[in-house]
Amino acid sequence: MTQPHSIASRWSSRMAFILASTAAAVGLGNIWKFPYITGENGGGAFVLVYLLCIALIGIPVMMAEIIIGRRGRHSPGFAARRVALESGRSSFWQITGWLGMATGFLVLSFYTVIAGWALAYVFEAGSGAFSGASVADISQGFNDLVSSSARLTLWHAAIIIGVVLVVGNGIKDGLERAVGLMLPLMIVLLVIIAVYAGYTGDFGAAFSFMFAPDFSELSINGVMLALGHAFFSLGLASGVVIMYGAYLPRSTSVVQTTLWIALADTLVALLAGMAIFPIVFGNDLIPGAGPGLIFQTLPVAFSTMPAGTLIGTLFFVMLVIAAFTSAIAMIESAVAFLEEKLKVGRWPATVGAAAVLWLLGQITIYSFAGAEWTRLDWQVSGKQLLSWFDVIDYSTANILLPLGGLLLALFAGWVMKRSASEDELDSQPAIFKLWLFCVRWLAPVAIGLIFLQLIGVITL
Repeated sequence: MTQPHSIASRWSSRMAFILASTAAAVGLGNIWKFPYITGENGGGAFVLVYLLCIALIGIPVMMAEIIIGRRGRHSPGFAARRVALESGRSSFWQITGWLGMATGFLVLSFYTVIAGWALAYVFEAGSGAFSGASVADISQGFNDLVSSSARLTLWHAAIIIGVVLVVGNGIKDGLERAVGLMLPLMIVLLVIIAVYAGYTGDFGAAFSFMFAPDFSELSINGVMLALGHAFFSLGLASGVVIMYGAYLPRSTSVVQTTLWIALADTLVALLAGMAIFPIVFGNDLIPGAGPGLIFQTLPVAFSTMPAGTLIGTLFFVMLVIAAFTSAIAMIESAVAFLEEKLKVGRWPATVGAAAVLWLLGQITIYSFAGAEWTRLDWQVSGKQLLSWFDVIDYSTANILLPLGGLLLALFAGWVMKRSASEDELDSQPAIFKLWLFCVRWLAPVAIGLIFLQLIGVITL
């Protein structure tokens, strides 16, 4: 296979990379998914395991992805192939990059649909639809939205068109400009909502729920979910970090930027929890309400809260921004791949990737709409999968993302030449040794043990 020419684009500055990577990481994983899976898995114990997964596995794997991308200077599959061949190893290891890119695209196929929900809710909240509405009214409104394939297709298409308009303009005029405006706005909105929630809701109950561990509420599936969510939240094993690393100037410190990105991402996830759970507990709602927590449970609170229409509208604007900044990141590796493989321009590659994404999104849309061809009744490790959306969601978060992380750790720790990784990290010897220990031993063993437990080979 002929290797395409290296990618010439670069981030304009270290800060541009940090902003773009943070915006990619801070998304629906933090604001939509983190609160409800925390609620489903007992709160504080899950949060603690999640933070440990971020620190001990997520950060080292993120560093590994960045150095593979920067060393390879290609879209994920080609980058991994180049680094493997440079290290005198088999080109088979390019699967590390291809799996990540495919997984990221699968995640994005439902991610953009959920973003469409949020966009629809901006208009619902802004029109005062939640004001004075009953629980039954709000539940019915949500069910009407997700059961309408036509409405979901419209909102999904609106998100896809927005992604095309940004990504088609390239790195500096598209991605950098968008995240430079949207990320600060999103954080300001989140802080406003968190402060408001603390004053009007039950801050004490929310704080205790999130930070007082009760390990009796945490199962091995919860541990696996925490690990998978650490990957989902940071955008690991999805092609994003390798792709963004390919644009990183050689002079930028991988260690420092990774720590900043992980810290910002984690703080936003915790802040999102403290913006949502005070409202939940203050209104006697259920924290483990599942995926409908944001779209069914919170609007019940917005319907009776002071200034609920304004706060509800700001909340869903923030959610759309978070989803959008992640979506433009997750599609980037597919766009770069099409540019390299087909030798086409930026706009045709973007439109082509977006068209495939729109088609894949129909699986999620029709799963929620209840189409007969999407219905299933599968049991996997105690989890009931009722539709093809459930299969995609479960397999990406619980299998493909951790599996991708395992391959990345093995690739960086055992396949890539030590001299190359030392050169890319350019850090203190103690930091490099700690990183190498994590990617060679800690991450593979932790992920491997949880996989074995998940499939019933061992009992922890």
